[in-house]
Amino acid sequence: MSNSFGRIFKLTTFGESHGAAIGGVLEGCPAGVDIDEGFIQAELDRRRPGQSDITTQRKESDRVEILSGVFKGKSLGTPIGFLLRNEDHRSEDYDALKDIYRPGHADEVWDKKFGFRDHRGGGRSSARETASRVVGGAIAKLFLKNKGVKIQAYVSSVKDVVLNLHHTSLDLTKTEENIVRCPDRATAQMMISLINETKANGDSVGGVISCVCSGIAAGLGEPVFDKLHAVLAHAMLSINAVKGFELDDGFESTRRFGSENNTILSGVAGGISNGRNIVFHVAFKPVSTIAKKQQAINSHGEEVALEAKGRHDPCVVPRAVPIVESMAALVLADMLLLSRANQI
Repeated sequence: MSNSFGRIFKLTTFGESHGAAIGGVLEGCPAGVDIDEGFIQAELDRRRPGQSDITTQRKESDRVEILSGVFKGKSLGTPIGFLLRNEDHRSEDYDALKDIYRPGHADEVWDKKFGFRDHRGGGRSSARETASRVVGGAIAKLFLKNKGVKIQAYVSSVKDVVLNLHHTSLDLTKTEENIVRCPDRATAQMMISLINETKANGDSVGGVISCVCSGIAAGLGEPVFDKLHAVLAHAMLSINAVKGFELDDGFESTRRFGSENNTILSGVAGGISNGRNIVFHVAFKPVSTIAKKQQAINSHGEEVALEAKGRHDPCVVPRAVPIVESMAALVLADMLLLSRANQI
């Protein structure tokens, strides 16, 4: 099983949704980076459950405990180990799912792959694991801050409510001013109304997160297999519920002539950064666990009616904004360190 991401700046995560704790080990962070635990905690608070009426009401404080690799507020250059204890798991909510495979989840394929699974909240396949990514990503952000790199993600659509404004016309500092994390107030309110209506109906909706990475030096990305946008796509598609990745307006570009498309500025050329802003979009499906009755199958291959219990997000995208930023930070930190080996 692959539990690690990165080649030099490398994060390994561990733990299950309803286990005692989750956590990780971050290798390759250079010595001397200021490790601001207040900043790391603030990033976790952006992701944590129970933060608003439109998120799951599972209550996890997600207080990070740094166990190693930091001394007097600075990284030592040694592995940084950290822990997040699980506090509010209600495993009894999942007792009825012991032999039932939830639609849209990894339950059935996990059983087929391993022959044994933790049915409580999805175990290792739960999005609870992404809290560890946020810790690693926060440390990557602290490293990148010294290099002038800034990563800003925001919600650009929820179902058919779309923010039809280019990122250059938005004030991305306003992203955190509302619970849906959309930097346009009017669009944010429509998104919130839609999510609340969906929640009341026992259903869920998906959406898109857009991300702008600025201050990136030219030369990041490895030709052929590890192109910068390919690794970013890998990072984003590894996040729970992600079903699509688009660099710039990639799909829209298929409708242009080459003479038109060559005038569009991009931050990646030939898989390598060119110094311009890098912009990408990440598509999240609707959350699979909903309150409405659904048809499912059990471990005997029989069709059964499923009425799921537990606490789940009616829309995952507001809480996924810091996760997208964290994975982007991990990619850029790793690529920056890799680039140092390209020239004598």
